[in-house]
Amino acid sequence: MAAIQLDDVTVAVALDAPDAGPSPRPASKVLLDRIQLSLTEARIAVVGANGSGKSTLLRLLNGLVEPTAGAVRVDGLHTVRDGREVRQRVGFVFTDPLSQLVMPTGREDVELSLRRRHRSRSERSAAAQSVLDRFGLGALADQSVYELSGGERQLMALAAVLAVEPDVLVLDEPSTLLDLRNRELLRRTLAGLPQQVILSTHDLDLALDADRVLVVEHGRIAFDGAPAAAVSFYRALCAADATPVRSADGDQARGHHARVDPARVDPAPLDPAPVDPAGRTTAGGS
Repeated sequence: MAAIQLDDVTVAVALDAPDAGPSPRPASKVLLDRIQLSLTEARIAVVGANGSGKSTLLRLLNGLVEPTAGAVRVDGLHTVRDGREVRQRVGFVFTDPLSQLVMPTGREDVELSLRRRHRSRSERSAAAQSVLDRFGLGALADQSVYELSGGERQLMALAAVLAVEPDVLVLDEPSTLLDLRNRELLRRTLAGLPQQVILSTHDLDLALDADRVLVVEHGRIAFDGAPAAAVSFYRALCAADATPVRSADGDQARGHHARVDPARVDPAPLDPAPVDPAGRTTAGGS
């Protein structure tokens, strides 16, 4: 498995200049606050409310988002300085496959992914057909992507990313737009992949398939541990109106986290972290 390391990572975005007044707005908003993680398990799920920071966390992993502070490394490669090499190792699948499928048909999209690996058109076409057949999509290869079902589109997007054989597959809420049957198809497909898989999801059954689950809340890791314990923690968090949490020993309030025992969680709010208003970032999303 790949070794992905996040060292004291903060992501912040600049806000519009505040109007003059007695209560001026802050100059920036923190999306992720001092995240320290080592990701080595084969299957890792990330859960959290909309806007909690989980999509930003995933986009850090292949350089789609740059840290404002700290560093992200994949097998020692820096996601900013070594961006091209990182993106060759870490494939990314977006929530909506139509934002990723840029060609009229699935075959053309997979061939586009393979253009650097296979210069010969005949070799590229044969390789694309092999990838599509592997995912049971051969019969749909020349059909318009707009005529495919949601599940078929998601598999096409997966096939296009996996065609270049990345070491890591990152998926941002891949089941959100799928019905029950296609969600189950996606689960089976992901379970059979040799790649390390890191995904964000609102589907707690999908999260339970993982080896490790991270719960993200207000830009921090509120819980990091075994799937069943993490899901129980997240359910309790949701039931309490997603109240920010910190561990009893204060680790998360300092920007670090332990594998927390839910019984030791103090639901006191986190102290806001100071942010350098001049911090640079290209971040967006939740």
